[in-house]
Amino acid sequence: MNRYKKLYILAGILVVACLVTFGVTRYEARKENIQNSGEVVLELPTDSVTDLSWEYDGQSLAFRKEDGTWTYDGDDAFPVDQDKIAELLDPFASFGAAFIIQDAEDLGQYGLSDPTCTIHISTEDTDYTILLGDYSTMDSQRYVSIGDGNVYLVADDPLDLFDAQLSELIQNDEIPDLDTITQLSVSGPDDYTAVYEEGNTTDTYRSDDVYFTQRSGDKVPLDTDRVEDYLYTMSSLDLTNYVTYNATEEEIQNCGLDDPEATVQVDYTTEDDDGNDVSGSVTLYVSRDPDERAAAQTETDSQSTDDSDAEDEEEEEITAYVRVGSSQILYQITGEEYESLMACGYDDLRHPEVLPADFADISQMDISLEGKDYTITSAGDSDERTYSYQEEELDIADLQTALEALTADSFTSETPSQKEEISLTVHLDLEGAPTVTIDLYRYDGTNCLAVVDGEPVCLVSRSAVVDLVEAVNAIVLN
Repeated sequence: MNRYKKLYILAGILVVACLVTFGVTRYEARKENIQNSGEVVLELPTDSVTDLSWEYDGQSLAFRKEDGTWTYDGDDAFPVDQDKIAELLDPFASFGAAFIIQDAEDLGQYGLSDPTCTIHISTEDTDYTILLGDYSTMDSQRYVSIGDGNVYLVADDPLDLFDAQLSELIQNDEIPDLDTITQLSVSGPDDYTAVYEEGNTTDTYRSDDVYFTQRSGDKVPLDTDRVEDYLYTMSSLDLTNYVTYNATEEEIQNCGLDDPEATVQVDYTTEDDDGNDVSGSVTLYVSRDPDERAAAQTETDSQSTDDSDAEDEEEEEITAYVRVGSSQILYQITGEEYESLMACGYDDLRHPEVLPADFADISQMDISLEGKDYTITSAGDSDERTYSYQEEELDIADLQTALEALTADSFTSETPSQKEEISLTVHLDLEGAPTVTIDLYRYDGTNCLAVVDGEPVCLVSRSAVVDLVEAVNAIVLN
């Protein structure tokens, strides 16, 4: 009995060994089959494709090419981004497989019997169906079928491109880089036109002023940094969140863009591919939701007759929209973007500094303080200039800092009605030896009123005026 039992055991071991050997042989054969890889398995030149559609995550999208232009089957009015369709097709122009599994019998084990994504591509001659199956985390590759009976592992996963919403395939409007402009025209919060004039030394005391506009018949400079920051805000605007791509008159009205709060037109120059200057123009319309706009105006009118100092407990929510030129696409923008775009008035873009010149160009200061007059002189020029009071050389740093710190908290044309705190007349070492007179008056406990060359300009921080007075006293009382 023991003899037969041993024979049965030996026979069982032999069977198991044979099965293992067979399995290993099959595995090695399959392994060798999978390793037969690295070839291009599909070549579809982008220009040859006439139709493209796909189903993924419950969404179906289809596009066709007519007269060389891609259109959306769901709506011919949809502005298709031609470059993005080309990007979708680009992987199949030369579709390579990292591994090839030939004669795959069970497509289900690769996720291809119920594919993650199905892509249909047609040329004039042939239709192709491409199935995207499971993602192999071990290989970091996607299983793909192109309908030839094989299964492929591909390193460049097509799903990275086809996981796209319709909104990502729209040809959004673009605002070019506005590095070189010739003119800026604004209407809405303010109505004015600014022109670019490099080298204008007649209408400004600053060499870096290049943008000028007319105010009360005079040509005045804008702040170059502020203008260029605004132009950057325009050119970097996020035009992706569209409300509609084929706006009706009613939709334009619903967004308040039939009567925009601000209209900004920029004329610019750019270079073409041959390096030649090309002129262009872009217009941006900005508006808040009409209901919000009306409510905000009502609140502003109410506050103008209410002396209460109570602050809003909650930050105001803003719904706003923009339109580029005559485009049929309307975009919603953030409240922050809206406020930045609305900051285009003259007061938003003018110089905030009370001193309309560079301190290094001051050759003399005549100061009137508490009924007494003082004069500070200088020798040398520009950065090498030295200052003296009563022939004693000064450390001018504190006075310079205090004078340059006089900046507008708000602009005003209100005439002074209270005591003068301090007055300075600065002589500039420029052509024609111009002078600028700055008078600072008491206004309230927080602000002083600045008057420049006899014209009220702005309210400045009272603490900044106090610093200026102290800096002068530190010189003249020592």
